[in-house]
Amino acid sequence: MERKIYLDNRPLEEALEKYMGRLEELGVFSSLPAEEVPVEESLGRITAQGVFAARSVPHYHSAAMDGIAVRSESTYGASQIAPKELAMPAEAVFIDTGKRLPEGFDSVIRIEDVHFPREDAAEITAAAPPWQYVRTVGEDLVKGDLLLPTNHRIRPVDVGAMLAGGIEKVLVRRRPKVVVIPTGSDLALPRAELQPGEIPEFNSHILGLTLEEWGAKWIRWGIVPDDVDLLRAAVEKALEQGDVVLVNAGSSAGSKDYTAHVIEELGEVLVHGVGIRPGKPVVLGAVRGAPVLGIPGYPVSAHLTLELFVRPILSRMMGQAPSVPEKVKARLARRVVSPLGMEEFVRVRLGEVKGQVVALPMGRGAGNVSSLVKADGLLRVPRLSQGLEADEEVEVELFCSRQQIEKTILVAGSHDLTLDIVADFLGRGWPDLRLASAHVGSTAGLAAIKRGQAHLAGCHLLDEETGEYNIPYLQRLLPDVPVALVNLAYRQQGIIIQPGNPKGIQGLEDLARPDIQFVNRQRGAGTRVLLDLKLKELGIDPRSISGYEREEFTHMAVAAAVANGVAHMGLGIYSAAKALGLDFIPLAKERYDLVVEQEFFQSELMERLLAILRSQDFQETVLELGGYDLSDCGRLLYSTV
Repeated sequence: MERKIYLDNRPLEEALEKYMGRLEELGVFSSLPAEEVPVEESLGRITAQGVFAARSVPHYHSAAMDGIAVRSESTYGASQIAPKELAMPAEAVFIDTGKRLPEGFDSVIRIEDVHFPREDAAEITAAAPPWQYVRTVGEDLVKGDLLLPTNHRIRPVDVGAMLAGGIEKVLVRRRPKVVVIPTGSDLALPRAELQPGEIPEFNSHILGLTLEEWGAKWIRWGIVPDDVDLLRAAVEKALEQGDVVLVNAGSSAGSKDYTAHVIEELGEVLVHGVGIRPGKPVVLGAVRGAPVLGIPGYPVSAHLTLELFVRPILSRMMGQAPSVPEKVKARLARRVVSPLGMEEFVRVRLGEVKGQVVALPMGRGAGNVSSLVKADGLLRVPRLSQGLEADEEVEVELFCSRQQIEKTILVAGSHDLTLDIVADFLGRGWPDLRLASAHVGSTAGLAAIKRGQAHLAGCHLLDEETGEYNIPYLQRLLPDVPVALVNLAYRQQGIIIQPGNPKGIQGLEDLARPDIQFVNRQRGAGTRVLLDLKLKELGIDPRSISGYEREEFTHMAVAAAVANGVAHMGLGIYSAAKALGLDFIPLAKERYDLVVEQEFFQSELMERLLAILRSQDFQETVLELGGYDLSDCGRLLYSTV
């Protein structure tokens, strides 16, 4: 088979217009067949025709208040100065809310407005006009009234209205059936233990459950190996069961990427390659009059292309208007560089600092499933732009509510595992609060505080001249910014190495060895500052170190690189080494502090945060990680507030 290379780099709007236009020609958007379902099971379904009330609501005259039912003409002349007695039960009878009005009675007087001088008499001090406190027949609905229009998505209140209106079954559109075919010989079921080289197949669950959330029916499919004949057979069989077929992975131009070839062989490929990032190799095709798409294998790419290309198809099939996400204006916390000619989609964390919404860009790897979990919104970088500048006003499509943004504590700066524990404890004690952290390094965290783009910054910067942590940097970099410095922990920094130390590493001196591969932290990180100071003391030229330019943004990423054999050693904290079962050579005990901006330091949220840091449960949880000293945890060390 000739290898297929995708060459398209179509703008998103052009690709979508071409594809949707072709699907329109093929009749894909003709109304789905209707089916009748019990009203109680209709939540989320789309009405196939108008729904009309089968009975009036209420269907009898009923009391709207507790009191007495009366004939209005019997009450005329009653007043405060001339009360009137009504004989019971001839002229007045007790009635409860919702009860049927007795025959011949046409009004209700509230119980609190009635005096009972005797058991057989009711005294009133005001006349009751006809139909006072009475729900008349059809007050809410009249038989034949339109309850729900065609193409309406049924909500819980709609179910109640239909049941009230005497509807037992409702005609709805059949849910579009979408087959998701995961492909790849290296895929395995997502069990706990995987062999090296096996990739857990979880993408189909992300895609399928998202489809269910949108109102479609997800048809699960087994994993199809990298075999063109097996893939062709799977697509042909899937077309017998589904209205839409998604082939997940194999859409690129690798030697085993067969998706575009199979779609073209069975039908037609309209677009292969769209100028978006992530998601460029998406395949937009049709076979036997049905949409068949090749969805990229990386989870972030897969989720984005599902939203951009599959959701509009399903909306049209179900007679629904395209979804329009809520948006918010925000200030970008740091620069985003993007390639010219590609429309890039960047996931961000959001929080409100000093009355201004701040967007913290997240890692942009297409395989980072964690970014799907943690993202608060999506930022679009225009196709003809080369990026966005720090502090630029941007528009963000929201994944969360404005209320959640206002209740988010933004942390920039150095990474530490305890921040995740803080976030968990915050959610336990105050479910409406969130902690969002961006691991950009200590120096960048201080810059975020200076620009008013973070509430807190994790910091562990060792001053070469004084040997003191953090305070000299605050005095130099933030001389005019009121801040407080609160200790989080003392922690062990050292060399993370593979179990059993197979390379016989003794210390940082081994970085000069040609057979040692190193993994570094990013520029501006406190760990990087510590490393460079130690290298200077040892007289080792960083340029001579193999892997010095390979940078990771967290201690866990460094530990993972060592655990996976990408590097022989890296500098990080003990708890990260322990978490992955690695060995550790201690180098230094360092102080990790939180730099707190003035307004937040004086807020109720900071009081809650300090309560967590000083709690026994929190400290016991942190100490279980290993390598921490919490003797000053939650203590104010320095303040210019």
